Amino acid sequence: MFSAATLRIDELPAEERAVYETLKPERLPQHVAIIMDGNGRWAGHRSLKRFLGHQQGAKSVQLVMETASRIGLPWLTLYAFSLENNLRRPRAEVNFLMRLLKSYLESNVQRMMDNNVRMKYIGRTHELPAEVQEKMRWAEEATAGNTGTTLTLALNYSGRSELVDAFRGLFTEMKQKHQSAEHITEEDIRRHLYTAHMPDPDLLIRTSGEMRLSSCLLWQIAYTEIFFTERYWPDFRGIHLLEAIAGYQLRERRYGGLSDSVGEVEEDLDKIKIVTS
Repeated sequence: MFSAATLRIDELPAEERAVYETLKPERLPQHVAIIMDGNGRWAGHRSLKRFLGHQQGAKSVQLVMETASRIGLPWLTLYAFSLENNLRRPRAEVNFLMRLLKSYLESNVQRMMDNNVRMKYIGRTHELPAEVQEKMRWAEEATAGNTGTTLTLALNYSGRSELVDAFRGLFTEMKQKHQSAEHITEEDIRRHLYTAHMPDPDLLIRTSGEMRLSSCLLWQIAYTEIFFTERYWPDFRGIHLLEAIAGYQLRERRYGGLSDSVGEVEEDLDKIKIVTS
């Protein structure tokens, strides 16, 4: 948890600070995940090349990351590049995205240092080009000592492939320990997820108006609040993150339980007659 002394609310732009002041700091989410969608359509609506949408999207990453660090958000996870993107997008576009990732890391490590941000990754990153992996390791090692927001990029990621990898890891562990399947618990599976080191998201944001999850953190979002916005990712800024958090704070998280507003529950349910017709 961030202490009040580590918050940098005074660095928020005036419009962001106005939204922040409507929030309850004690109810800020611990982990926000974002499906960054709409780069290509943003460019298409402006008669621009798709690569310009991706470049503008990288700028949004910078700005949202800075706002997250200023308000003391412990965990920010960005779904940047899916396994399906890697398999199904034109190779020229995939190669450009890899070059853009390298450029982003090279250009923004100092900004991460200035904002006390720590870089992490999830996904089948071992399948990415060697030079990209090298730059990723460099950025992770350079920011490892930071103690503020952990920015996690989901790269070559799919929630389904994550579960496959988790089950493979658990199977190997069980063989080594000579355990049977009857002893498997949810915690055993969680330990083998890419995200075992972080809490599940409290809030998932998807940009661009699409109302689907696209295989994002399928295990982790079982009780996550979901916020959809029509805004394309290249137009998404820190103020929109704060507005999504404001919406999140209006919701009541029940985790399968009952709301405090539903009234008293009948105590002797065994005496209630069941009517079937």
